[in-house]
Amino acid sequence: MKKQRIAVAYSGGLDTSVIVHWLKERYNAEIVTVTGNLGQRKELAGLADKAYRTGARKVYIQDLRDEFVEEYLWPSLKGGALYEHTYPMATSLGRPLLAKALVDVARRERCTAVAHGCTGKGNDQVRFEAAVAALAPELKVLAPVREWEFRSREEEIAYCERHGIPVTATKKSPYSIDENVWGTSIECGILEDPMAEPPEDAYQRTASPKQAPDKAQYVTIDFREGVPFALNRKYLKGFDLIEELNVIAGANGVGRMDLVENRLVGIKSREIYEAPAAVALHFAHRELERLTLDKDVMHVKAKIAHDYADLIYNGLWFSPLRLAYDAFINETQKVVNGLVKLKLYKGNVEIAGRTSPNSLYDSGLATYTEEDSFDHKASEGFIKIFSLPLKTYYRINKNGLSKKRRVARKGRK
Repeated sequence: MKKQRIAVAYSGGLDTSVIVHWLKERYNAEIVTVTGNLGQRKELAGLADKAYRTGARKVYIQDLRDEFVEEYLWPSLKGGALYEHTYPMATSLGRPLLAKALVDVARRERCTAVAHGCTGKGNDQVRFEAAVAALAPELKVLAPVREWEFRSREEEIAYCERHGIPVTATKKSPYSIDENVWGTSIECGILEDPMAEPPEDAYQRTASPKQAPDKAQYVTIDFREGVPFALNRKYLKGFDLIEELNVIAGANGVGRMDLVENRLVGIKSREIYEAPAAVALHFAHRELERLTLDKDVMHVKAKIAHDYADLIYNGLWFSPLRLAYDAFINETQKVVNGLVKLKLYKGNVEIAGRTSPNSLYDSGLATYTEEDSFDHKASEGFIKIFSLPLKTYYRINKNGLSKKRRVARKGRK
């Protein structure tokens, strides 16, 4: 009988390394590993060799960097998508694209199932499985971490040692790290204690603010329709711009986050994140929107940004609602053009200037000098009309309400 084939979303980390060997034994299957290059730096080194040594029959490593930036990161930036007002969601945004790559390979290799290395209490299991359900409902999805016998990372490490599986995690340094160009997430180990200050060795790509330069560094970012296209007046492809800004902002201690967040599955988790470029770009983009968006559009967009972030975090990237949000967001971004100047200093990002051909800021209206062109006398009539509903309501109801309260008090006596 022909062996079945299973496509595994493979990172080369502890869980997926165990999964390849475990699935091969448990299902007597041929394993095809699928890895997407989203700009992670360390993970790809020697990855193909590691997958083969672990038991893979075939290995796919796909360069998804440009697609990731253009089709996932820029839409989230334009949408102002920060989960719980803080997290730029590097992991959340990477998962739907990795799931898409997994499905594409599974179909090409005629696999009967796909597998991921997500835990039973994390968000990523939802993101992978919801994406597969949308893109390839005929494929079976396996989640070994939800069903296997291992109860801790230490037991997985011991399994690797017994079977000669090469992994980088150790019992001494048990961090679980996920990385792409948009950011790094670090969890496990001492970080599971919300009272524990993150050890400096947990951080992967940012300098400690204490060790950052004593002199502020300035950068400029040019935007066209909400998308950055130049750094320090130098035109760059999206991926290269993010990479270069990661280095600059990270060296200045920008982008560290220590969050207790609400997971989709109903529990709180504590993770630390590093996202130097994402933090700087979201800040710059928001400042440019303050200059160019109409008040009503800006306020409605802020509400949608919250829901858009929830949608991404909850794994619903391939949903009709996301497409509907994108239509609104893209319309708002037509005027988000211009340059933003940022000051980076010891972990902080400050606005140092902004300009736009679509700026709604009128110095003649805003100034308090003799150049003032605002019609102050018009305010009197405006305030009368604006406050008329309040005045009418309380003129009619104020005495009556007081009388009703007095009657109610007498009744209680």
